[in-house]
Amino acid sequence: MEDNNASSSSPQPPHYPARLIIAPTKAAISTVLSNLILQSCHSALQQPNNVFTIALSGGSLPTFLEQLPEAFTKANIDPQWEKWHVLLADERCVRSSDVDSNLGAVKSSFTNGVGIPSAQIYGIDEGLLGSSEDVAASYQENVVKYLLDKKNDGRIDCVLLGFGPDGHTCSLFPNHRLVNEQTKWVASIDDSPKPPPSRITLTLPFLNQFCRQIIFCGVGESKRPILQSVFTKVEEGVVELCNPALYPCGMVRPSSLHDNSLVWVVDQDAAGNNVKE
Repeated sequence: MEDNNASSSSPQPPHYPARLIIAPTKAAISTVLSNLILQSCHSALQQPNNVFTIALSGGSLPTFLEQLPEAFTKANIDPQWEKWHVLLADERCVRSSDVDSNLGAVKSSFTNGVGIPSAQIYGIDEGLLGSSEDVAASYQENVVKYLLDKKNDGRIDCVLLGFGPDGHTCSLFPNHRLVNEQTKWVASIDDSPKPPPSRITLTLPFLNQFCRQIIFCGVGESKRPILQSVFTKVEEGVVELCNPALYPCGMVRPSSLHDNSLVWVVDQDAAGNNVKE
C-alpha cells in the first residue's frame, strides 16, 4: 500500500453541507434508511426514463434493508421492483457463493426477498477473477456505463455506503493511492488492509460526479471518532464537512448539491454527546 496523502482528486467546496439524522437506536436505523430510499425511488420513477438505480455496499449494511418492502406498503407506494437496477459500490474479488461476497450479502439480506429481476442485480464477471484489474474494467464498462446510459441525467439515483472505524468507505482506505484516482470510475485494489486483499471499488470521482444521492450509515461507539473528525459544524440536523477531509468517507461530496444529496444516518452510540442534530 502506498503512503499517499488522503485527499480527493476533485476540488472540495469550502463549506460542504450534509444532512445528519441520528436514530435513537441501532434498530431504528432500518426505518430511517427505508424512508430515504423510498423517497429516492419514488422520485426517480416519476422521471421519463422510469427506472431506479441504486448502488449498495456489502457487509452488514444490507441487513438494514430488510424493512424496505414494509416501508413501501405503509406508504401505499408501489416499489415497482421490476424497474430497479442494483449495482455494487464495491466488491471482493471472490465468487458470489463465497462468505466474503458483497453480492451474496445483498442477495441474502435484501434482493432475494423482493421482485427485482436477477438480470438487474449486477455482480462481477467471475470469469475474470484471475485479474482484479480486468474485473474492475469490465464492471465499469458493462455495468456502470450501461446504467448511466439508462438515466436522462447520467447519474446513479442513490448510493448506500458504510464507513469503518478507520474512516474508509467502499474499498477506499486512508493513505492509499486509490483516494487520488482521477480518471477511473471503478478501480481495483490488491493490497487492501482488510481481507480479502483483492477488490474493486467505485472511486471518488465517480461518487462525487455521477451520483444524485449518497447515504452513509454507521452504528456503534467505534464510529464516534470518525464522525467527530468528519464534521466541523452541526446545527439543526445540518452539518458541514471538514476541509481538508481527513478520511475517505469525508471526501465523498456529490456535485449535484440539493437537500438530500448527502445524508449521514447514525445511531446515538455513534453520535455520542458531541455530535447532535
